[in-house]
Amino acid sequence: MEVIEARGLEIAYERAGEGPPVVFVHGAAEDGRIWQPQVAGLADELTVVVWDEPGAGRSSDLPEGFGLTDFADSLATLIETLDLGPAHIAGLSWGGTVVLELYRGHPELVATLIMIDTYAGWKGSLPADEVRKRVAGTRQMLAAPPEDFDPTLPGLFASDPPTRFVPLLTAIAADVRPATLGHQLTIMAEADQRDLLPRIAVPTLLIWGELDVRSPLSVAHQFEEAIPGAELVVIEGAGHLSNLERPEQVNEAVRMFCRAHPPRSS
Repeated sequence: MEVIEARGLEIAYERAGEGPPVVFVHGAAEDGRIWQPQVAGLADELTVVVWDEPGAGRSSDLPEGFGLTDFADSLATLIETLDLGPAHIAGLSWGGTVVLELYRGHPELVATLIMIDTYAGWKGSLPADEVRKRVAGTRQMLAAPPEDFDPTLPGLFASDPPTRFVPLLTAIAADVRPATLGHQLTIMAEADQRDLLPRIAVPTLLIWGELDVRSPLSVAHQFEEAIPGAELVVIEGAGHLSNLERPEQVNEAVRMFCRAHPPRSS
């Protein structure tokens, strides 16, 4: 991992491969390690960059009052510092919400959008009753004694987690910071980015697990209908973390999309 400074914070990232740049943005209760199969599978053709967002992995803790725009601005600083833009930008779950906010504030850095099992914020994608249920579950999780804290969100996989990734998931979970997770999920509960979707003017790929129960296919279809020209790829037999459950299929979808839409020179 390498580190840059962004607005007084240390942001850790990994970079591998050569070719058109693709930046992967992880979900809540995760860090850049969640993209291991994408780094390994795509660096033969693409410059693959994964970050640990502020408050996660090897990056600095979140400052007080850090909001969705601050996450997006920090991501913009990473892209600018590494001279990657305009780049393919991929976001998983909460990471997709961050990516949408990046596009809102810094569209010149975005060549294409790759949205994986994500949301236009919970408020913008889910029924109000479901949002309230998730907020209550978050409060219960965070109220547990430290020794009982379990950041594993329900419904991440269609069945059991893939055996080969269980050690990785265990290591990531052990490093989750409760304050970060609580703050992220509060932002998600209040975020509604539906106004942005019809204004997206870059090629957009939607990758969704067929059996995702956290962001069901109905959300994917909302994106597909709202974003002009959006392309939807459904990953059969996969749940919310389709990038781990079916990495070969996800990698192939990303590879073909990036080939079809090479970034212009900055």
